[in-house]
Amino acid sequence: FSPTVPVSADDTPEVLNKALSGLSSRWKNWWVRGILTLAMISFFFIIIYLGPMVLMMIVLCVQIKCFHEIIMIGYSVYHSYHLPWFRTLSWYFLLCVNYFFYGETVTDYFFTLVQREEPLRILSKYHRFISFALYLTGFCMFVLSLVKKHYRLQFYMFGWTHVTLLIVVTQSHLIIHNLFEGMIWFIVPISCVICNDIMAYMFGFFFGRTPLIKLSPKKTWEGFIGGFFSTVVFGILLSYVMSGYRFFVCPVEFNNDSNSFTVDCEPSELFQLQDYGLPPVLQSITGWTTVKLYPFQIHSIALSAFASIMGPFGGFFASGFKRAFKIKDFANTIPGHGGIMDRFDCQYLMATFVNVYIASFIRGPNPSKVIQQLLALRLDQQLHIFNSLKAHLTEKGLLPALEEAA
Repeated sequence: FSPTVPVSADDTPEVLNKALSGLSSRWKNWWVRGILTLAMISFFFIIIYLGPMVLMMIVLCVQIKCFHEIIMIGYSVYHSYHLPWFRTLSWYFLLCVNYFFYGETVTDYFFTLVQREEPLRILSKYHRFISFALYLTGFCMFVLSLVKKHYRLQFYMFGWTHVTLLIVVTQSHLIIHNLFEGMIWFIVPISCVICNDIMAYMFGFFFGRTPLIKLSPKKTWEGFIGGFFSTVVFGILLSYVMSGYRFFVCPVEFNNDSNSFTVDCEPSELFQLQDYGLPPVLQSITGWTTVKLYPFQIHSIALSAFASIMGPFGGFFASGFKRAFKIKDFANTIPGHGGIMDRFDCQYLMATFVNVYIASFIRGPNPSKVIQQLLALRLDQQLHIFNSLKAHLTEKGLLPALEEAA
């Protein structure tokens, strides 16, 4: 059969329709997108000001909304509104996967808090077993819900749900991990994707002549190239501004004394100005031999380049998905922009890249986490590690020097 969904209607607010009634559809869409874009950027600034806890809650809300939009398309595509238990099961699996991922995060980043509270310590110890048991319960419920005339539809939706969980929940979990490394690792990548989206649209709108890809006929090479250079410059400038503030560069940690999140630390070398020599060509143009930069600005070039070159492929993927099912947008939540998923199709791909980039090029061994793991061992195990470490330091000739310094 050929699955289809209803075509979405015009979602522009009536007040904007009246105000822009004299414009052509092209310019009307330009103004609607512009106004709503400014509103979303303003909201983004507000949640940044409110701090990391609010950011994490917003990420969770966005994740749930994106899951809802994709699942609702599945219901419409496969006409599965009346499949027994399936609405309940879809949301149950979302709950299970979130319980697993957020439980892992709590255990990893709030170890001392978990060890201090008896119920949390028990939940942490058996977390993966509990998560598996919850998922297994949902799996059995699905098998019991199978109806003879609807086998194929039910397995379609089972697969649809799990792919959606993989795309949405896993990626949002990576966003949370990036946030804990420092708000700059959250804000700069997201801002680069937003900048590229805006500048590619602007360059394409005013100068676009050459189609870029058949999946998105409105995308042009002029917009793609203009968006690339604009985003790289924007990433370097934004990184320079943010690298000077501890609020943005310090890892997000949980303070056990105040039972609250803290973002105060001594900035690492990544966020301290250093001198870099300029290539001879730039020296002849600018007259400068060196320039002061934060090392993070060098990394921001990689982040902004990915946002400009590979990030749009998340949008192309979403465009192909929507074309496959003959829909314009995932939903009509944001006038002129579509659904929340339409705005975050590139962000999720970016989140994965940032997480891999940090793990590959930035993050080193974390002494505090090693100590946390050691404190969780039995006393005899801790004593064995202490003696082994003492013997190792003595063999290296470091322990006598340390004792003299003490």
